[in-house]
Amino acid sequence: MTLRAELHCHNLFSNFHVGEREPPYDCSISIRDQLEQARMTGINSLFVTNHNTLDGYAQMLDYKKNHAKFAGISVFPAEEITIDTGAHILAYGIDTAIPSGLTLDDTLDAIRDQDGVSSAPHPFSLLDALRDDASKCDMIEVFNSNNIDVISNMRASEFASVNNMTPVVGSDSHVLTTLGRCVNIIDAENTLDDALFGMRHNRINVGRTGYACESETLEHIKYKIDRSQEYLKIFIGEEYPNFGWFLSLMLQVYSYNPNSYMWSLLYRIAVRLMRRLSAKINNHDADSEFMKSRNLSTMFKMAIT
Repeated sequence: MTLRAELHCHNLFSNFHVGEREPPYDCSISIRDQLEQARMTGINSLFVTNHNTLDGYAQMLDYKKNHAKFAGISVFPAEEITIDTGAHILAYGIDTAIPSGLTLDDTLDAIRDQDGVSSAPHPFSLLDALRDDASKCDMIEVFNSNNIDVISNMRASEFASVNNMTPVVGSDSHVLTTLGRCVNIIDAENTLDDALFGMRHNRINVGRTGYACESETLEHIKYKIDRSQEYLKIFIGEEYPNFGWFLSLMLQVYSYNPNSYMWSLLYRIAVRLMRRLSAKINNHDADSEFMKSRNLSTMFKMAIT
């Protein structure tokens, strides 16, 4: 038997778990809608990787018990953990949530202690990335749907090949339509133990990949802004004192007209700048440490020079 597995997705139980420096609202997808989308896209194995929590797993199992049409979809426990550097690690098959803020080694030890499998998500993205430390994980995500700069996915694929790592793909779905955008084929029975065995022994292949489109990315951004406005006002004042007036003005303009074409234009400009940054960091070995501070002035200067 083969599993068509989604290994990286979120639902509304991810909200308020993302981290202190992130907007509290992360995803609006309900359990019902997530299961329905999985059924429609042919996924029969679903690992919901909410941020820093296992919330949503037990609730999804309870929901499935009362809805026979989802009986063919196995739901397995997983978590996306933020470590002390801000990078993320995916943990599959754990039964107790692993707290955020641990070191990389301590986090990996905690996953192994629960007989789980680790993976490095978006390992060469501009933020939240393990980069070369991804080699310490059991698997590596070589394609992430949200890495729209493209270059970071190419770098991850090269790294996996050089380091002989097990490559997997992830939709990193935060909006309903991107669930199943990336699918992994696991040579296993549809049980947790067999799925984990397949992951550990490289019995897993890429079934499908695809990028999130502009409308889907903007949908996610709009959800975060709409639900997290009070947080954003405080965050802007504390983190960006020099640009606070400008960012606050942009937030007011957005509130007045969230559907303006201007936001689509800004998105496209941002993508171009991201690609320039990614090229310098991933192709020309520029130091990426400055990204952790999210200093807009430094990031902009780096992108245009």
